[in-house]
Amino acid sequence: MRRAVSGLGRVLVTGGLLVLLFASYQLWGTGVYTAQAQDSLERQFAEARASAGRTTTPTTLSPGATTAVTGAPTTTTTTTTPAPEPPPANSDVVAHLVIPKIGVDTYVVQGTATADLRRGPGHYAATPLPGQFGNAAIAGHRTTYGAPFGELDALEPGDQIRVTTLQGSFEYRVFDKIVVSPNASEVLDPDPERTAILTLTTCHPKYSAAERLIVKGELVVAPGTTALPPTVDTSATADLDPDPRNVLTGEAQSLRPTVLAGIVAALVGGLWWLLFHRHPRWTTWVLGGVPFALTLGYFFVLLERALPANY
Repeated sequence: MRRAVSGLGRVLVTGGLLVLLFASYQLWGTGVYTAQAQDSLERQFAEARASAGRTTTPTTLSPGATTAVTGAPTTTTTTTTPAPEPPPANSDVVAHLVIPKIGVDTYVVQGTATADLRRGPGHYAATPLPGQFGNAAIAGHRTTYGAPFGELDALEPGDQIRVTTLQGSFEYRVFDKIVVSPNASEVLDPDPERTAILTLTTCHPKYSAAERLIVKGELVVAPGTTALPPTVDTSATADLDPDPRNVLTGEAQSLRPTVLAGIVAALVGGLWWLLFHRHPRWTTWVLGGVPFALTLGYFFVLLERALPANY
């Protein structure tokens, strides 16, 4: 009985240590990858803006058109090109997002798949780009990969959101904040009362993926100007299906490689334990610890990617 209790205690302690290691990887280790990706996106965005080299002027409203104005009017820079541009490719940098109140200063990529959101917040490809007519939507992590939307719940009506794209710089003012289920696709629909809005989505509550936190802002435009024609990736309209599954979650990775990696890590760990107990020397500890650390690290990477994409 004493041996059984001792063995159970060792198993529980080992399990607890593994959970702590995984939590540490989620909260801090993933942020290292995102920080490196953000540096690269910053350079790419600067190069894209420089190569665009376009002259921008406010777009004049057509007769009978209306404009949404929130708070004090500000000048919104828009392009003179009347026809919408083709949608950007997935994972391309599309915008620079700044939210002064909560210290957000990050670059947005196209797409909301797991690989996209690891680099930064992702633009829902089936929605217009920021600054355009309609509902431009962006998803972001709340606890992992730098947690760009970690404090999104602190935003209140009237708070400022600034977005810069290749078409210009735009200002939004928060007007709503709600919590919905993971499949509430209606939050990505256009607003019948506002011509141009921005929707930010992330997991809720913090450290959980049970629900989604939604923050909405309205585009601020000067009198006599309006938003841009929408650029929408028509190949991604499935994201706006009336009844999708986890539409606000993003594309998660298959569990099969995660399970296989876990089995391999367990086997390597078991062999390491057996070898060390038969030959309790420091060389055995090192020789067994290195392959176990590598396989365990790979398992952590796959396990984290199997979680909801904006967790």
